[in-house]
Amino acid sequence: MIRVALDAMGADAGVEPVVEGACRLSLESGPIHVTLVGDPRQIERALGARRADRSRLAVVAADGAVRMTDKPVEALDRMPGCSVLTAARLVRDGQADALVSAGNTGAVILAAARSFARIPGIRRVALAAVYPTALRHGPRRDPFALMLDVGATLGCTAEELVGFAVMGSAYSRVVSQIERPRVALLSNGSEPQKGTPAVVAAHAALARLPSIEFVGNVEGVDIPRGTVDVVVCDGFVGNIVLKMLEGVAAVALDLARKAYERRLLWRLGLGMLSRGLRQLQTLTDWKQYGGAPIVGFDHVVIKAHGRSNAQAIRNALKVAAKAVERGLEQQIRTALEPLGLAEQ
Repeated sequence: MIRVALDAMGADAGVEPVVEGACRLSLESGPIHVTLVGDPRQIERALGARRADRSRLAVVAADGAVRMTDKPVEALDRMPGCSVLTAARLVRDGQADALVSAGNTGAVILAAARSFARIPGIRRVALAAVYPTALRHGPRRDPFALMLDVGATLGCTAEELVGFAVMGSAYSRVVSQIERPRVALLSNGSEPQKGTPAVVAAHAALARLPSIEFVGNVEGVDIPRGTVDVVVCDGFVGNIVLKMLEGVAAVALDLARKAYERRLLWRLGLGMLSRGLRQLQTLTDWKQYGGAPIVGFDHVVIKAHGRSNAQAIRNALKVAAKAVERGLEQQIRTALEPLGLAEQ
């Protein structure tokens, strides 16, 4: 049985969607047990209104919750018994195998940093995210690829970018089941000498690393095309790119809706394109992806979207269990061995 500690208090909409997601998962086949961490009265009230297999659910009390508007350091210092810290300690103490939270991103990263160690050889953890692509990836033909970092580490050294590449490759192998994920650095040109000094140095190091399938640099135009499985960049660039992709998709759908309302001819044309528009909406729907992994810690951490509904929470729990079951941490350690970093 894979045990997941779920921060029940972090989502924008409160306890209800988080509990609903856990309840849905409890009724499915599979070896996942979920511990809901938070205010027991709110959790039990939500559980009482839903069908669930209570043998696969548990409740652990916590004192307080970090809000999206809180400053992470101040909030965790003020509330040492809050839900995200309590859930992280359950994992640290061996009472759970993975942490899932839809709460404040900074607080989730900080709670993990206070509770877990980094994998030897990894200097900085990375927040990864999936994004929609035109090409499909892996044996499951997933219509998305992975980008990291997207916000945990704003500026990176070459060594840190290499670590991100190793972790992204391992995660893609574990979750998307791609045997040799294609990994690339995001730069302003495909030539090895293009990019910042850190990107150029990382390119040289990755080209000598046999444990991953490094294919060189990609440019911004290659990201939505899906020419690679893993895109590596620092968190400053990655966060901007990810939000731009989300914004472009939202604008395209909004323009289509407005055009549909204005003219009959456009309405007829959009009706013919409706299947494609539905596919675009599905591709850009982050709820189906479950959550963003925070990689680099010696335990699995999945950060679900703050606006997660029950489906997204269910999927985040399944992604966390898959990462545990397939040994994500050990795969990262193994991939670091040729660099001699895993022993540091």
